[in-house]
Formats: sequence, structure tokens, C-alpha cells
Amino acid sequence: MSAIEARDVFRVYSTPEGDAAALQGLTLSVEEREVLVVLGPSGSGKSTLLRLLAGLDRPSAGTVLAFGDDVGKLRGRRLADYRSRVLGYVEQHYSRSLDPDLTARELVGLQLGLAGTEPRSRLARADELLERVGLEEKRASRPAELSGGEQQRVAVCAALAHRPSLLLADEPTGELDAASAALVYELIGELSREQGCTTVLVSHDVESTTIADRIVRVRDGRVSEETAREGEGETLVVGRGGWVRLPEQLLVRAGIGERVRAELGPTGIVVEPAGPRSARDKAQGPVAARAATTDGRVVAEARGLTKSYGRGPQERVVFAGLDAAFAAGRLVAVTGPSGSGKTTLLHLLAGLGEPDAGEVVVLGESLGALDREARAAVRRGHVAIIAQDPGLTPFLSARENVELGLALRGVKPDEGNERALEALARVGLAERAEQRAARLSAGERQRVAIARAVAAEASLLLADEPTARLDEANALAVGALFATLARDGAAVVVATHDPLVVEQADATLALSGYSSAPQSAPQLAWGDR
Repeated sequence: MSAIEARDVFRVYSTPEGDAAALQGLTLSVEEREVLVVLGPSGSGKSTLLRLLAGLDRPSAGTVLAFGDDVGKLRGRRLADYRSRVLGYVEQHYSRSLDPDLTARELVGLQLGLAGTEPRSRLARADELLERVGLEEKRASRPAELSGGEQQRVAVCAALAHRPSLLLADEPTGELDAASAALVYELIGELSREQGCTTVLVSHDVESTTIADRIVRVRDGRVSEETAREGEGETLVVGRGGWVRLPEQLLVRAGIGERVRAELGPTGIVVEPAGPRSARDKAQGPVAARAATTDGRVVAEARGLTKSYGRGPQERVVFAGLDAAFAAGRLVAVTGPSGSGKTTLLHLLAGLGEPDAGEVVVLGESLGALDREARAAVRRGHVAIIAQDPGLTPFLSARENVELGLALRGVKPDEGNERALEALARVGLAERAEQRAARLSAGERQRVAIARAVAAEASLLLADEPTARLDEANALAVGALFATLARDGAAVVVATHDPLVVEQADATLALSGYSSAPQSAPQLAWGDR
């Protein structure tokens, strides 16, 4: 029996910038007790689908049924009962859903308390779940006293405490490292199956599929691909009128732009590139292309860098005596586990921090010999930074955010406008240029931040986990874009754990992580390609 039936669902949002269709005829069924993972790029309609299933939004057309009820038509007490009794919801930004004044035990039991469950029973249920996820000793801790992974486990327990029939999880690991994300996926899969809960988890992370009974992919507001648990392989969905959505990662790898030629071959349909290519595709070219040979000019250099945090027995050495040179025309991937010093190294190269010993030299100038204002001038003139947080102004459009960054660098308005539009096209956001940042998805905001750095045309580009919020196709495209920027003469340094970016790099700098004393500082492995 189907727990969820979505039929020909459209959702159109009216904004000051014009109408935007998040869902365009999506049709989907989910069986009772099934764990369904929905994959798709940022802006594909995944979160909109969950909002419709949760009754937080209503379809512009089509129907959404949950356990026989038309969710879009629920009102008043019936809608409140559906949300409080039938539904469990795990938000993408889990920290926002956790009241900072409540303990973990109180947070997990909150929904039961609102439903009228007596205190002893709800606290016993909270203790049961917290013990199940290894947090029994943290039950009296408040969110600020918990790590990100621990907070997310509390959020999952809180969503399941009232034994919902339907669990919805929206990018539940988007702010976690790979190890913590794996634990949360395992937790969602195990608890939902133990309780016989129908689960819909939306993500761009393919690791989420490890818990799935079935996988579907959403592109442009429709279901485009489906994979069954039994290993039948991925199949493309043929829509009305012969509509087929080819996987974007295949298009990127094949160098296909805005037009294709399809012909019937001896074994099936053959699709080949044809016609003009988009600005993004022209900028990137086929993914297999490597950075051109460098002229050997060193843009940035680390000389004997030592950096540690804490003192005495608590001292942690990030690196000691680190030597590395970053040359024009080279894309270098800085890899290593969380806490290995990737972000620290980028901050030192940008002059945003100071080493305990050693020096950083950028274009022949030692940053340690400069005051704060002079270091800022070096960044303004020669360095572009992509931080983990996009740091956009929410009420400005994507174009205006890029133009603002250029204006701060002294670029004139006309030139800034031209460079902003070109950079947005290179990250696949030409059609979203006039949308306010607040209305963009998390992945789209990240790409605006990348465009802002690309538009700067800096000699040194530093990127900190730039694809953490991106789906596979966009991560692949961003990696190819970084390789292109290196071929054009920039020194590009990317801190990443994403293999789709690493495969584009000319060299890798592997950081091994913290040590407890200087004499056992991490060893560095430099791999040239």
C-alpha cells in the first residue's frame, strides 16, 4: 500500500523578480515502511517536495496524498494533528530547531509533552532514544554544549520520539563532516525501520543512499531517474511526450552544452554534442582536461610554517615546519581529515591569521612584515577567498552580491556588471542572476560565492570546501572550472575531501591531522600529477 502519492504536482512561487517553478509535474509514490532517498542538485525542488508533504506549503496544481489524506486540503485542527501526530521532521539547519534553553532530554521529549504525554513516560522515552544513539551521558546538556554531530542526533531523536508514521529529513547532514554524516544516516535508517516508519530523505550526498530501499533523482522539478534496492541498476524516467532528463554529471564529463544530436544506432539511441555551447561549458570544456604547464612563477609560499592551538598538555600542533609552494597555472588540492589544518593553512596564506613560526610569502611579499591594512591591500589586489559560509547579503541579488565584491576591489560599475554576469554564467547561474540571495537554495548561494571569487580574476584563489553543499554534477563542474582558472594562469588552492575536485588537481598536499606534541607533528605527503 502506498503511504504517499504525489500526482502531477506543480509549485510556482511568485517573487518580485518574477515567477519561479520549483516543481513541474512531479509524480512519485512511496510505499508504507519504505525508506526513500531523493537526490538532486540545489534548486531542483527537493525541499519544496518535503514542504508539501509536511503541509507547510500547498501545490499550485496536482495532488499530494499522505495515508489517504489530501495534505494540500488539510486545514485547522486536522492539519495540526497531521503535523504533530503523523509527521516527524528533521530540518537541514538542525541547530535552529533546538531550543538553546532546553536540555537534550527535554528536547527529545518536547513533542510528546505537547501531545499531553505525562512527564514520566516522555522522559523515559527520551532516555531510551538518547541511550540508543550513545548520548545517555549528555542528556542534561544544552545544545551549546554539544558538537554538531551530537546536536543532529538529538534532532533525529526528537523527530522520532512520538513514533510518527512519516519521517521527513531535509539535507540532515548538510553541515556535518563525512564521519558524522555517516553516523546520522545509519541512525535514521535503523530507527525508522525499527519503528516501521515511512521515511523520505532528500539530499545531494550520494552517501545517503546507503540506507535506502529505493532511490529517485529529481531534476528541474520532476523525477528523472530511479534505482531499486535490489540492484536492478539506475533507470531514466520517460515523461509525457518523451521527456527524458540525462544525468548532469554525464553531460559535464562528455562536454555536452546546450544542444545534442540524437540518432538511432545499431544498439540504441546515440547522443552527441551539437550546436553552440553555454558560457559555462565553454569555460570548462571536457572534465578530463588538465591544467596547462606552469611558467614556474611562485604566487604563494609557506616557509617553515608552525601552528598550534592551546597550551601545555592541551596543546595541539596543526603543522610544524611546513614548506609548500603554490605556482601560477597549478590547481592544488589540500586534503586531510577534519581538524587536520586545511582551513588554517588557507587562512595563513590569505593573511587572516599569523603562524607561531615561519612565514607566508605572497607575490614576493612576506605577510608577517606587513600590518593589518597592508595585508588587506594584498588580499584586495591579488587574493580571492571562498569560505565555507558563502557570506552573501540576503536582500541583494546574485549579480549584486558579485558586483559588491568587485566594487570593494575598486572595479568600476560597468566593468563590474559585465564580469559579474560572466562569472555567474560560468557557475551555471545565468538565469538566476537577478534572484535575491535569500531566495536561492544553499547550493546556489555557494555557487554565487564561487562566482564572486572567479570574477575577481585574482592571482591566488583560495577555496575552503567549496563543493560541500553541491550535488555531484555541480561539484564536478566546479572542479573543472578551478582547473580552467589554473590553466588561465592563477594559483588555485582548494581545501577539500571531494574526490570530484581532487581528480581535477595537478597536485595534492595531504595533511595528516593534529598531534599532541611538536615532536610528533603530522607528516605531509605531496603528490604530483
